[in-house]
Amino acid sequence: MFGKGITFFRLLGIPVGIDASWLLLAGLFIWALATGVFPAGDGAAAPPVSWIMAGAGVLGIFASVILHELAHAVVARANGIPVSGITLFIFGGVAELEDEPPGPRAEFQMAIAGPLLSVALGLGFHAAGLAGGWAGLPRAVTELLGYLGWLNLILAGFNLVPGFPLDGGRVLRSLLWVWQDDYIRATRVATAVGSAFAVALILLGLMLALSGSLAGGVWWLMIGFILKNASQLSHRHALVRHALEGERVSGFMMTAPVAVAPELPLRALVDDYFYRHHFQSFPVVSAGMLLGSVGTREIKRVPRREWPARTVGEVMVPSGPDSMIGSQDSALRALAVMSRGGLGRLLVVDHGKLAGMVTLADLFRLVAVKLDLEEADQAPLEDRPPPMPVLWSGRSAGP
Repeated sequence: MFGKGITFFRLLGIPVGIDASWLLLAGLFIWALATGVFPAGDGAAAPPVSWIMAGAGVLGIFASVILHELAHAVVARANGIPVSGITLFIFGGVAELEDEPPGPRAEFQMAIAGPLLSVALGLGFHAAGLAGGWAGLPRAVTELLGYLGWLNLILAGFNLVPGFPLDGGRVLRSLLWVWQDDYIRATRVATAVGSAFAVALILLGLMLALSGSLAGGVWWLMIGFILKNASQLSHRHALVRHALEGERVSGFMMTAPVAVAPELPLRALVDDYFYRHHFQSFPVVSAGMLLGSVGTREIKRVPRREWPARTVGEVMVPSGPDSMIGSQDSALRALAVMSRGGLGRLLVVDHGKLAGMVTLADLFRLVAVKLDLEEADQAPLEDRPPPMPVLWSGRSAGP
């Protein structure tokens, strides 16, 4: 639903970004804290101090959510799963992992890491607030520490609700996975629980809105709809993973892709290849070895009058690891590479030679056939969600 955001810095080598929606929330949260939280009670802080406390509180929330997601990411890397980054958005944060956990043990470890760190932060902030009170620190400081302590404990508690794909839902799936020894069935049950929780939040939002609390009602409505959508997407990903597991690229790749030579004039490339085959790009091959690719983007950079004199080799783009895959690589890896780069196809290369090509459409056709044949006894085809490539994400809802 939200983009990757703007990368602000790296933490343990992991890019940390902020979606524009989080900046909007930060401004609203500063206003709410300064006007409705920190001035409350006897001995209320003066307005300037309240705004300073509010700003510090939002920075504390920012750090807490990042550390929560970092815990997911660190455990994921320990289990051999690459991490694309961490992004904060209006409803919390997400650790973007490039694959699903390899087993229930890894799933449990990755899911529980975030809430455990939030609990540790909550207790730490409370302890610091108590120690600060005994040491005679200003009340503004101890109040802020206590607030951050409660906020982290609430963050941990909410994320431990078994509403897939929240952390608690992933913990539930890992336990069901061990109990039933069936990844798909465990995902189906966890998804059903997550959808029920999302519907409960939507109903709560409607009740609050109808009772006069419009802002609170809209907030819970949005969280409910986002969780329901995320739960459904995670279920689709589970089906895709199940269908592609054990498949090699060699089993469904196109073995004779149309390729062009580097010495081919651009005029001939356009007339004999683009206009005839209607592809957006072509691999460039010499003596069977892949050199790169050339597409309409490269052609458009050259004035039309120069097409007869310029060659493919002059304008082609050299091939890189982000656009290639090996024939013996897994279909799941091919899907991950495509998802990471936003690509619709990959060139299949073995020992530098072009062996074929695989497209996202090829992957989807394979998924559709396998779901028809292997899951017909579990759900009617019309009730099955269509496959979609999504990344595993350790989500934390908040603040």
